[in-house]
Amino acid sequence: MLERPITDWLPITKKEVEKRGWDEVDVVIVSGDAYVDHPAFGTAVIGRIIESEGFRVAIVAQPNWKDDLRDFKKFGRPKYFFGVTAGCMDSMVNHYTANKRLRSNDSYTPGGEAGFRPDYATTVYSKILKQLYPDVPVLIGGIEASLRRVTHYDYWQDRLMPTILADSQADLLVYGMGEQPLREILRRLKDGYDFSGLRDIHQVAYLQKASDELPKWNEWETVELASHEVCLQDKIKYAANFKIVEVESNKWQANRITQLVNEDVLVINPPFKVMTETEIDASFDLPYTRLPHPKYKNRGPIPAYDMIKFSINMHRGCFGGCSFCTISAHQGKFIASRSEKSILKEVDEVTKHPEFKGYLSDLGGPSANMYRMKGKDESICARCTSPSCIHPVICSNLDTSHKPITELYRKVDEHPNIKKAFVGSGIRYDLLVDDFNKNNKDGNHDEYMEQLITRHVSGRLKVAPEHTSDDTLRVMRKPSFKYFKLFKKKYDQISDKHNLKQPLIPYFISSHPGCEEADMANLAAETKELGFRLEQVQDFTPTPMTVAEVIYYTGVHPYTLKPVFTAKTREEKQNQNRFFFWYKPEYRDLIRNRLNKLKRPDLANRLLGGGNAKKK
Repeated sequence: MLERPITDWLPITKKEVEKRGWDEVDVVIVSGDAYVDHPAFGTAVIGRIIESEGFRVAIVAQPNWKDDLRDFKKFGRPKYFFGVTAGCMDSMVNHYTANKRLRSNDSYTPGGEAGFRPDYATTVYSKILKQLYPDVPVLIGGIEASLRRVTHYDYWQDRLMPTILADSQADLLVYGMGEQPLREILRRLKDGYDFSGLRDIHQVAYLQKASDELPKWNEWETVELASHEVCLQDKIKYAANFKIVEVESNKWQANRITQLVNEDVLVINPPFKVMTETEIDASFDLPYTRLPHPKYKNRGPIPAYDMIKFSINMHRGCFGGCSFCTISAHQGKFIASRSEKSILKEVDEVTKHPEFKGYLSDLGGPSANMYRMKGKDESICARCTSPSCIHPVICSNLDTSHKPITELYRKVDEHPNIKKAFVGSGIRYDLLVDDFNKNNKDGNHDEYMEQLITRHVSGRLKVAPEHTSDDTLRVMRKPSFKYFKLFKKKYDQISDKHNLKQPLIPYFISSHPGCEEADMANLAAETKELGFRLEQVQDFTPTPMTVAEVIYYTGVHPYTLKPVFTAKTREEKQNQNRFFFWYKPEYRDLIRNRLNKLKRPDLANRLLGGGNAKKK
């Protein structure tokens, strides 16, 4: 690890606070992740923003919550508040597989060791702080708090849970990307406001007594959800709630949302408008060391850091709106893109890393090829209530030009210390298929594909068709599989033209709502006929604040309230997953028997009747 003064990092020990000459700390952040001072890690971003606003901030990373609470007390009482986050992942997704088995590792902990954060970490940390310092405000944020801000289904307990504000006892919740609300919170605190004076800020949520009148701030209209207690009794009401929350979370001019929870009312203020280029640049341009804290140097590498230390995130947000994905629910559907100057400055910083050998692992984002894409007429976007800009068809108002990203790739390639800059994030292949993307007027998609395939593929390219059944894909909010076939044809043509052997790696999900067993068998047959032998399959996990989670729990689609089949038992899931591995001898008889029971001998013959697919 690069030797640097310890004061280059935000302090995580009492000794580091004393080295700075501080007699108290303004804000203490408590995080479920180890402290990595890098813009891909939320704790570092939030800490650096607090620092940039002139506050003294310290971090309690992965505190011992079990039997010794001294980690929570080591900095004493902060002047303003405690900030709490579970880390970069929901702690339950971090801890458990889709089969609810405890994972043996944690990518956000030195050495990949498991067991350094509790289940429901945000709630556990917040309640401890309220026990120790009952009069100090607690502000919660991060993906766990964000996606659990209203009544939500928890897969791991198999029950509906109320807003995380109720269980955690926190005073305020920031949802989504936290830079804009956090800066406004800090500026008000600096001006002498207390926490009760922060409740009119966009993108925050809080609980107040149901008997108290709702404040008339900002002339917001209010949409009331069915109460938590009603949702416990009526799954359809819960499903209808979700549609309201998703629509309001993705509107430019959204309404305030309220929900009764026991004797309180949950208030969720509308989100900020998407970050400007200047705002998102300011977040990425903060003085990160881009390294884990030196405290961890003898505990082994942090896997999540090793994965991204030579990568560049070019934008936030995703307008795909996939039913199983939490990205748009947390980052929003509108794309916030960094400037070329900011990105190229970060590229230059990465090249100075002592371990850098000339290869960027990723030039990407949530979806790698959405950089700079937005509505051509913003007034149309302002009125839009659709959760996706590309499902069921690509919006005619969406500018899908790949010219800005192609030019940026070329500029990165020109850097004298870059040998190769790869695209490791998944790309939206449907944006590159002319038959689907009718907005491709200037042909720059072909130019992008040529640049991507010849310069930026590290051995193989990841794409995510997710399924082959049109019925299932409609539930997923994904395009027909025929567009994947067209993309593959185009990809293969360019690869052959340049004599490149860079296979496509398609990702699929089993047991997703809307997927019947025969659909899974057909997926296996179609991919076999395309020459794929799938080795990694993702089993569907219902995560909070997704369409698919609502369907899994309620049995109906939240937008139509019509029934949708979902595999839920272990046997149903195993039967679906097994079809992926048709090439394994131990599964052949099981697969044939299942398909005969389904009266689909045609699928059995396609899968097992001969012809070995080459491995890809």
